[in-house]
Order: sequence, then structure tokens, then C-alpha cells
Amino acid sequence: MRKILSFNSIRGLISSSYRSSSRVWRGARLGPVVVGVVLLYAPILVGSARAADMPMKAAAAAPVFNWTGCYVGINGGGAAAGSNLTNVVDPGGANPHLVDPADRATVNATGTGSANDLGFIGGGQAGCNYQTGAFVVGVEGEWDYFGSKSTFTNPNGVLTTTDTLTITQTLKTSSLATIRPRLGIVTDRTFLYATGGVAFARVNYAETYADTLNTATGGAARSTTLTGWTVGAGWEWAWTDHLTVKTEYLFAKFPTTNALGGILDTAGGGNVLHGSSDLTIQTARLGLNYRF
Repeated sequence: MRKILSFNSIRGLISSSYRSSSRVWRGARLGPVVVGVVLLYAPILVGSARAADMPMKAAAAAPVFNWTGCYVGINGGGAAAGSNLTNVVDPGGANPHLVDPADRATVNATGTGSANDLGFIGGGQAGCNYQTGAFVVGVEGEWDYFGSKSTFTNPNGVLTTTDTLTITQTLKTSSLATIRPRLGIVTDRTFLYATGGVAFARVNYAETYADTLNTATGGAARSTTLTGWTVGAGWEWAWTDHLTVKTEYLFAKFPTTNALGGILDTAGGGNVLHGSSDLTIQTARLGLNYRF
């Protein structure tokens, strides 16, 4: 590494060179010696001056992440389905199975209850976001498999004739889908949001009836797609510029599923039977999205 000399050091070198030159070559001229010294150290002095005058470059700031864009992804987690189940027996026609109003009231009470079930939920989603300042607005649609089976059974009904009865009701779900706006705030790579929209659930309702009075049996069933509403909240984090991870909670509420059936006994008596069940679903999921 070259040593940078100060002005005093250079002057000392010139004087030293002059004295040395006088001793060796007395009477020689000083000019060539001075010129040689200046030519030798001039590049060093000029480079040092330029380095001292050069401004230091500021470190480039990392770019701020922007959430604007569209994405697709997958999700999975757990969900809980809950149902309130009821049934109603009509008086019947010319030959009813249950004649006494007290027996019909017993059947209605025996078939009223609630049930819950937990299950895995998983599927895919797609959506788009738009960021303006610290706010992000977007929309997301998803479809998930969700197989739950909420079952209520009551074998404890007793008719006025002392005959016993059993009623079982089941509401199965096979899928859950939603379309939801999302609105929230961001701090660089973190996105906190609230969400809500429309929800769809595919369900199968079934009721079975049996009593020992003339060995009566019956039931009601219906399969349908329910349309309800959903609300929730979530947290999403940009792992990379293209991959984000999220966790999300949703609560979905659906209208009542009604089914029409009947009761028949071995003596030819019968009654019309109505079964019904409502549905709520709560989900907690993790998701992974790929941004385009």
C-alpha cells in the first residue's frame, strides 16, 4: 500500500535530496531533482484529494412490499358444524297412526335437540388485492371439502299406550364455499383484515322414526345446497415476493333445511312427518398463496 505524504514530508524529501545532491554532485542544478520528486508523488496526492472530495453513497433502501395483484392457493384446517333439529307430526287423515294429540306432542318433543361435529376442512382459493397507502381491499373465492355428520338420537319417547319410540336425525355436510370481500391494513409484509360475504354448503338431511305401536316406521330426507352468510378475520404474511402464508377464522350461518316424510304402521295407519335442521359452521384454517 502506498503511503500518502503530507506537504511537510515532501518538502523534507526535497531538502534532503538537495543536500544529498550537493554532496554527491557539487555545483549540480536543483531543478531536475525537484521535478523528479513532484512527478513521483503527484499521482498519489491527486488520488488522495479526489478520494477525500468523493461523497459517500447512501445504502440503497429495501423496496417496500406491495400487495396489489392476484393469487391462487391452498388451505386446510379444522371446522365445527352445529345444528338444531326439530320434527313435527301432522294429525293425519282418515286413518292416523297417532290419534291422541298428547302422543303427537311426545313425538315432537322427542325429535327436538341439537348436535355438533368436528372435521377436517381443506381446499383451494383464488383472489385479487389492491393496495392504496396502508389499506388493502380485495375479493376472495374458495371451495373446501368439509365432511361433517351432526347426529341427534333420542330413544326415550313413551306414548300414552306405553309404547316406546326412537327418533334419529342427521345433517351431513360435504362442502363449504364462500365469496368474500377482504378489507384491512398493511405494514410492509404483514396484512391484517376483516372479511365477510356469501357462503354455500352442500348438505344431506335424514330423519328416521320407529315406535312399537303396530310396529310403525317412517322418516324424511332431503339433499340441497344452502346459501347463507359468513364473517371472519385473518392475518397474512408475505414470506417471499410470490409466496404468502395466512391464518383465518370464519363463522358461517345457513337457513333451515326442511324435509317432508311420513309414518306408517302395519295396520295401515299413518301421519305426515316434517323434519328440519339449521346449520352453523366455524372454521380455523392455514393457507398458502402464490402471487402472480
